[in-house]
Amino acid sequence: MLPKENINNTKQIEQIFKSGHFVNSTNLTFKFFILSKNKNKRISFITPKTVSKKAVERNLLRRRGYYVLKNYFNLLPAGIMGVFIFGKKSVDIFGGLKNKKNNPISNLDKEIKVILEKI
Repeated sequence: MLPKENINNTKQIEQIFKSGHFVNSTNLTFKFFILSKNKNKRISFITPKTVSKKAVERNLLRRRGYYVLKNYFNLLPAGIMGVFIFGKKSVDIFGGLKNKKNNPISNLDKEIKVILEKI
């Protein structure tokens, strides 16, 4: 999990949705903007109820997102404020238990890499 100072609050998320830019991958969307004055990096994960009705599954996706992003946090540009939004099929791809055929954490890692390369 990221420290609290690196996570957006609700007012900042509203501001990001009003004036941010989109970067898409197959099951993950990143909406962001960069403040030139600010040096802090603030990132959040949102899992809508359309992804899953169960809060347990939505929280699992968010926690896994923060876990993977922790490895790439230093690669983000200074002053970035952004929100990762999970898509409808995210529970099938990024949720569930780790097994030999489907490793959800490595799948999420690949998606975040793709998005960070596009920024």
